[in-house]
Amino acid sequence: MANPQELSDFLAQVERRAFKQAAYAVRDDHAALDIVQDAMMKLAENYSARPVEEFPMLFQRILQNAIRDFFRRQKVRNLWTTLFSSFSSADEDDDHDVLETLQPHGDEGRNDPSDEVARGQTLKLIEAALQKLPQRQREAFVLRYWEDMDVAETAAVMGCSEGSVKTHCSRAVHTLAALLGKKGVGL
Repeated sequence: MANPQELSDFLAQVERRAFKQAAYAVRDDHAALDIVQDAMMKLAENYSARPVEEFPMLFQRILQNAIRDFFRRQKVRNLWTTLFSSFSSADEDDDHDVLETLQPHGDEGRNDPSDEVARGQTLKLIEAALQKLPQRQREAFVLRYWEDMDVAETAAVMGCSEGSVKTHCSRAVHTLAALLGKKGVGL
């Protein structure tokens, strides 16, 4: 069994190498720092009672999983960003919030009525597709990608394992893509 000092020494020893590995993989220093911090926290929270000899193997596995989670989240965010980009016009700035677009604007008159109709129809298609998902998939999808919770937070809220959250999210994304693709909404 490792004591807190041994865990701290191990984390200090692997910190720089883990950061370089994550930064090389994701090509974003800020994201790499977050990934390494998450991996270190998971090791400390879940495996601190393990023998020190197991730390290198455990940490490497946790780090690799954290990097994969980053890419999965990016893939889904890119998918939905592309989908929701149809709601913004070319003259809007990059800080445009999709949720503001989806809310009624009143009589601002800034959008072409045909654009408003197309957006409304697309929104209805998305809402209908979300409603067709099984309840657990819909819950996992909304918490992970719209509420921006991480896997552990989502698992705690849903009362299931992190693996179940990942499975539900993956299935939800594939199902939504298929449903929206059939309706002509390109992703």
